[in-house]
Amino acid sequence: MAALSFIIGIIGNIISILVFTSPIKTFRQVVKKKSTENYKSIPYITTLLSTSLWTFYGLVKPGGLLISTVNGAGVVFQFIYVTLFLIYAPKDKKVRTATLVAGLNVGFLGLVIAVTLLALHGSVRLTFVGILCAGLTVGMYASPLSAMRTVIKTESVEYMPFFLSFFLFLNAGIWSAYAVLVKDFYVGVPNAVGFVLGTAQLILYTVYKKKSMSSTDKMEEEGSAHLVKGMIQMRALDEDDEKVAALKNRSLSKGRSLPKPSAIRQYSFQRILKTFSLNPHEIHSNWALEVDVENGEKINHS
Repeated sequence: MAALSFIIGIIGNIISILVFTSPIKTFRQVVKKKSTENYKSIPYITTLLSTSLWTFYGLVKPGGLLISTVNGAGVVFQFIYVTLFLIYAPKDKKVRTATLVAGLNVGFLGLVIAVTLLALHGSVRLTFVGILCAGLTVGMYASPLSAMRTVIKTESVEYMPFFLSFFLFLNAGIWSAYAVLVKDFYVGVPNAVGFVLGTAQLILYTVYKKKSMSSTDKMEEEGSAHLVKGMIQMRALDEDDEKVAALKNRSLSKGRSLPKPSAIRQYSFQRILKTFSLNPHEIHSNWALEVDVENGEKINHS
């Protein structure tokens, strides 16, 4: 039994490390964008406090080496995350985060350690720290509830990281099994609660991930339809422009191809003008000559 609990504890250490490293992707984006956007600081603050107290619990409890080692690593990771949150959060969130860190991770933690070491002894010390650790672990597992509320409200899983939810679920399950083997009530109860909440988060993620994908596909289809419609309208406009241009060219060509006045009409017009400048005898003689020319004959009337 002891060997099995030790193996389970090692597995629990590995999974817990994965839990602590899962927000790395999130904070890489935070550093890249230089903003925490809508991410919440409460999960990291409560986890920092929880891992700090569990490290202390492992040091106080006989045989609690595996508990203290894994939570000591968690303290390091959570401290880095909280520091990054303080650097890149908007001013109003930065003030609230700094207030919570000062109150919980410095003031409250320092008070618990001081009271435990100075005022309590024996099993009472372990019970006091164990109850606090159990309560904070439930708070750590429940802290993503705010993110779950955001998911339901926005119908988007953007601000609820999947890997964090998945590894919290897995971590709670393995430590629940460890608690049963070593008969540790303080480890078992909060991790059982965490297992239930982790399951709820994964279900929620699955539901709204599908909705998000469906919405994205619908928007893409609508965008494609608008694009095709726009292309058809542009093509119709181009065809209308081509028809107008063709009509203009046809009108110009028609203007150029209009029949020119015949030589006879030009000749008749010139004859009328000339008539006004002749006397009666000249008019008669010239008129007879022109008639003969039009008939193809040339008669000399002189």
